[in-house]
Amino acid sequence: MTEIQTQVSPAVTSAFSGVTRPVLVSAVFFMILTGLMYPLATTGVAQLLFSDQAQGSLITRNGQAVGSRVIGQLFTQPQYFHGRPSATSGADPNDPANSIDQPYNAANSGASNQGALSKKLLDAVAERTKAYREENGLAADAKVPVDAVTASASGLDPHISLANARLQVSRVAKARNVPEKDVLSVLEKNTAQRQLGVLGEPRVNVLELNLALDEAFKARPVTQ
Repeated sequence: MTEIQTQVSPAVTSAFSGVTRPVLVSAVFFMILTGLMYPLATTGVAQLLFSDQAQGSLITRNGQAVGSRVIGQLFTQPQYFHGRPSATSGADPNDPANSIDQPYNAANSGASNQGALSKKLLDAVAERTKAYREENGLAADAKVPVDAVTASASGLDPHISLANARLQVSRVAKARNVPEKDVLSVLEKNTAQRQLGVLGEPRVNVLELNLALDEAFKARPVTQ
């Protein structure tokens, strides 16, 4: 058999050689610019102008981080205000192939994605409403704030409405053996008003409020 040899013309070789250098230089340039310089610049600006936010808006007590202002936590004890329901989930530690409910799982932020007519959602809201009324000593037909029985889009909402918080005052005061007016006083001091006086609604950061309660009534016994 005759061996067939292919030859590349000098013009093609010259053109390829002429493209290689600028391509490599361009790749290295943009790698340094977007992969190194830009991240360092944005990180530096963030640390300089918004240091607290860049560090995660952490809340510390006695030198230890206890949470973040922008990520909710699950509170179930009667002496604490309870946050908004969370629909986040995570891997089952006993079977990583399956997922289980993990409220306020910041690694898997998301909602239930159930529509307004979803029977599963309606049943969950009805169950939460009943539980909310019972735990807060409300009448069977008492109106319940929507944020007390529905999850947020992120599943990480750290705030509850002022109406929601006020309905929990009686339970918290009873569990802490303090007058309701004292709990209301702490609540008022930890209520954030509308931004610029017009944007949003008054709201309460649940973690900050519960920490303030522990500080205000640390000498009082708590009943479970």
